[in-house]
Amino acid sequence: MPPLAPTQAPPALPDKVAILRSWAEQQGRLYRVAAPLLINNTELCPRHARNLLGFTAKTRYAYTDEFAETAQSALGLDERLRVMNVLPGSGAEQAGLQKGDALLAIEIEPLPQGRGAERASASIIASELQGRSSISLTVLRDGRRVVHDISLTPACAMVIDLGNTDLADSYADGQRVMVTRGMLDSVASDEELAYVLAQEIAHNILAQEPRQDMVAAIDRLHALKPPADNGTAAGDIPTYPADIELRTRKLALYLLARAGYGIDHALDFWQRMANPPASDEFFTELEQTVGAIAARKQLGEPLVPEQP
Repeated sequence: MPPLAPTQAPPALPDKVAILRSWAEQQGRLYRVAAPLLINNTELCPRHARNLLGFTAKTRYAYTDEFAETAQSALGLDERLRVMNVLPGSGAEQAGLQKGDALLAIEIEPLPQGRGAERASASIIASELQGRSSISLTVLRDGRRVVHDISLTPACAMVIDLGNTDLADSYADGQRVMVTRGMLDSVASDEELAYVLAQEIAHNILAQEPRQDMVAAIDRLHALKPPADNGTAAGDIPTYPADIELRTRKLALYLLARAGYGIDHALDFWQRMANPPASDEFFTELEQTVGAIAARKQLGEPLVPEQP
């Protein structure tokens, strides 16, 4: 009787706790790096400018039912909306709102719990914000009710999200910005990540209407369970025409400068990531924009790009 062939052990399942914690940490990094770009550029994003509270909150169901138990054990989430990220420089941060605070009420309006709480609460909060410059938010912290008076923060109201693919890419659909896990792994610093975010924020500012191909790509990659093909179909999205991309990157340079990010290495980064690389003429125009921004800073002039 021939010996039995050794049986192979089944592939190890990904650790749900590690996956979820990594996802939350990466989302937090995106939010932190995007914060100055969103807060300091309302003059340049008039169609997107809104007054915001300046935080994100989630329940245990935010990452789908499959991860609900893990979200509770790994992230401390439950039926109530709990603060996940506080926008640096926002009224929420200045008022002392903290990660982990459970949302109880806005003004005197109780906030819902359980499945669907995020969407329902967003509607209630949007209604309460109308015509106000500040608002009262009651939270539960360490078993105590705490009331915060939060000044609203003018900002470019765009959703900043994480894309679940190893491909290094980023997307903008007119309202949302998505940066993939692969891109987060590719950038060498938060400043390089800011270059990616600024370009996509600029795409949204300049967009005349939503890009449905980008909408589909973001919807597809906005999940903890990655697509079966690891997102390769997203590479089929047409690139922007050169004239639009030039306007976008010029605007992105101003967004970065106004947000306090350095721009000396932005052009080399974009050139390195571009496929195909930009033409010499394209690159020269961007160099001129960098020079114009430096001159405006030196003269104390507003950092506002000239209209084409």
